[in-house]
Amino acid sequence: MTTVVALQLAKASGLDMKPLDSVEILDGHGITDDRYENARHRQVTVQSLEEIALAEAEVGRPLDASHTRRNITLASGLLDRTPGTRITIGDVELEVVRDAAPCKLLEDNLGRDAKLALHKRAGVCYRTISGGTITIGDSFSELGAR
Repeated sequence: MTTVVALQLAKASGLDMKPLDSVEILDGHGITDDRYENARHRQVTVQSLEEIALAEAEVGRPLDASHTRRNITLASGLLDRTPGTRITIGDVELEVVRDAAPCKLLEDNLGRDAKLALHKRAGVCYRTISGGTITIGDSFSELGAR
């Protein structure tokens, strides 16, 4: 089992991410006050430090997980990117929509080589099935496809 080690959001696209101790997630809407709140398919993004470590090994230097612009960072694990797979974090249930492709801002923050190394390792986009509060230290579990 793994746990949440970081939470962050940005109020608008292109703004710096703000670290938080907890976030509120509304059923079907995503994280309150995040740039993707009310988005149709990309309501919450999750990444794993284990996948970032794989990218670090490929580029040969540290990559700051806070610069990847993902909302939730897990301590470990390889994330299932299969659409329809459901997970829980704390009491929140999310469903995989798609892989979170590295964006232009990620390239600006970490460099082109890091962007390439993070392909299929830059997190996963989820939609919200049931909301609640996610706090640093909450546990993550995979429920499988529905």
